[in-house]
Amino acid sequence: MLAGGDRINHNKVIKISEEYLLPLASELFELEGYNMQLIPAHEGGRNVVYSCEKEGNDSKILRIAFLPDRSREDFLGEHEYIRYLFEHGGSVSDVVSSKKGKLLEEIIHNHHSYFISLFPKAKGKMLVENNYQYRDGAPITEYYYNSGKVLGKLHQISKGYIPIHRRYSFFDKYNVLYIDKLIPESFPLLKEKLVELLNTLQGLERNQVTFGMNHFDYNDGNYSIDFNTGQITVYDFDNSCYCWYMFDLAGLWISGVGWIQFEPDAGKRKKFMDDYFETVLAGYRSETKIEDSMLDKLPLFIQVNILESIVDAFEVMHHTGEEPTCDEELSYLIKCLEDDIPYKGFFHQIYSCEEPFEFEERLIALSESEIPKNMD
Repeated sequence: MLAGGDRINHNKVIKISEEYLLPLASELFELEGYNMQLIPAHEGGRNVVYSCEKEGNDSKILRIAFLPDRSREDFLGEHEYIRYLFEHGGSVSDVVSSKKGKLLEEIIHNHHSYFISLFPKAKGKMLVENNYQYRDGAPITEYYYNSGKVLGKLHQISKGYIPIHRRYSFFDKYNVLYIDKLIPESFPLLKEKLVELLNTLQGLERNQVTFGMNHFDYNDGNYSIDFNTGQITVYDFDNSCYCWYMFDLAGLWISGVGWIQFEPDAGKRKKFMDDYFETVLAGYRSETKIEDSMLDKLPLFIQVNILESIVDAFEVMHHTGEEPTCDEELSYLIKCLEDDIPYKGFFHQIYSCEEPFEFEERLIALSESEIPKNMD
């Protein structure tokens, strides 16, 4: 919340940034003379982000975090993890220290904290910026292999990571109390299935080989590709946390469905995904080990990725103060969990190649206590 009781949101922070925060950030990170352009936020984006360009200098990305659900310690944990990955050979966009030598700067305005970070702009482009065309003269399997290889390297480095500022662990956030508070009462079956899933995870072994720092949002929206070499550079670690490494791998499986989502034949979709993930795993295993017993849990961790997506959708509604709605995409995810449909329904009759990953919109009936307050 902002002083005066107004709910903080993305547009308000842009206004505050341009009037107050950017000049201070420019001084703190020595960005005088840089042209700062707002990067349009994707749906559910947590931060206000600017590209910083100056002739003769490397481009940079300035991030302003404003939501109150993370502390200074959380951000320091993220930045120290990124720096560790970078210093140990991980293909990540490093953190740029301020002129005071800090990885993170905090600006307080009207009693609200804004956490400012600066990163080098990763070399290359996102796939979407290249119209999902891979680099000329190289097979697409090179990309599949490299996406697994880069992730495998990050996980291998993470196995030796000992933090100073520790990021939160999966169950610190994803637990029964939080689920019950966040998910509306009109979804009793969903709540039941989410709790079942959490209970299953509680029974899994956690050790240095299987459990550690994950990117927790590893997909082609969070890395760039150098289309001259195929090199992938990863960024956007603001969801990073301790979890089973299989979570990131399952997320990479989910990323692969986009290459074949319009194929009407479920058998062909299945064959493609098997081949795709085999190539991903070859890249991953070139950098780190993973036991077959963990790979057997791929369907479970696809469900955990869906849990994360559902929680994120309701969190976004909560942060913006919107009355919760359940669109076709969220309804699809909920249906997969409620009906125990594996593999994100990709090989199931629920799936339509004409309307991928959509299901009939659900209505949300809120109790009086669940109606958002302070709505504009």
